[in-house]
Amino acid sequence: MSSLLDELRRAPPADEAALKTLLGERTPPLPERDGLLFLWYGQADEVLLHHWVAGLESAVPFERLPKSDVWWCRLQLPPRSRIEYKLEIRRGEQHELVRDPANPHLATDPFGANSVAAGEGYERPDFSLEQDGVPSGELLVKDFHSDALGGGRRVTVYTPPHYRESARYPLLVVHDGSDYLRHASLATVLDNLIARLEIPPMIVACVDPGDRLAEYAADPRHDRFIVNELLPALQARFPLVDRPGARGIMGASFGAVATLATAWRHPNVFGRVLLQSGSFAFTDIGKHDKGPLFDAVVEFVNAFRAEPGQFTSRIFVSCGLYERLIYENRSLVPTLTGTGMAVRFEEARDGHNWENWRDRLRTGLSWLFPGPLWMVYE
Repeated sequence: MSSLLDELRRAPPADEAALKTLLGERTPPLPERDGLLFLWYGQADEVLLHHWVAGLESAVPFERLPKSDVWWCRLQLPPRSRIEYKLEIRRGEQHELVRDPANPHLATDPFGANSVAAGEGYERPDFSLEQDGVPSGELLVKDFHSDALGGGRRVTVYTPPHYRESARYPLLVVHDGSDYLRHASLATVLDNLIARLEIPPMIVACVDPGDRLAEYAADPRHDRFIVNELLPALQARFPLVDRPGARGIMGASFGAVATLATAWRHPNVFGRVLLQSGSFAFTDIGKHDKGPLFDAVVEFVNAFRAEPGQFTSRIFVSCGLYERLIYENRSLVPTLTGTGMAVRFEEARDGHNWENWRDRLRTGLSWLFPGPLWMVYE
């Protein structure tokens, strides 16, 4: 037990203000030798910690200090870990899922926000934060019509600082582009890495789906939109380097499935591929148990695993150790390396979320598109 918890046991605070006085400048959850101490103050019948660490009990009960409204819970968490969580407050028949009111650290996603807890040694990387003196690129919104998808698609295009029509730039296509911009600080990451000379100035096309779970589930119509419609339109509008090694494509989760499917079905169109926490469901025998949404994904991944081939030059793969998808992503790596393609794989003590994917961008992008700092030239 921590010394703070021992102190709380000896003299439980009479009210929430007394607890805050005892904590001082510290805000829960509080780091301990091998984990974190969570605290909550209030009247309830039960308090539960909900997290998304695969392999652990997903709802961890708090204990209530005797003769007090202070509730506490300890969670083992290795150093440099990061998790997202919520608290469930139960009062009679009422159940409320809330962010931790004592914790100001939040992470957003398309569904809202979660509280963030970090183990000893984790810090948000500085390349994801706006820096004084670093110039910003520009975001241009472009509308495209797609015959393949039967409708319009809005694409947000990042142009780097000091953009010139007379120059030539690499291209990166990003699935779920608006979410990368909003929840993974993509534009800020690009600005900082370009300023540090870790990646070259580049054009980045941030693409959003219509029906995401259908289009990104290895739908060939989506491939045709990217390769036969979007890519030629971008080449006509922007000064791009016209060779595979200067073209990349990336995505996370279902977006990683769409990325792999597009690159594989159109070999050597994209010489750089970045896959984050891909939903690469497959079967070796029998049927899968992931539901009908994954039928098309399983069919594609099974076909890919059978004949992967050499379809690109470099692939970066990342996944969180606390994700249920870690097995699928780990198993993909030997399939890729067995083809002779250059592959780099990175695991992190994190889950299936946008800040995990944000924190891996520096390693992934600078390995796929090394800038002058790395003294590597194609």
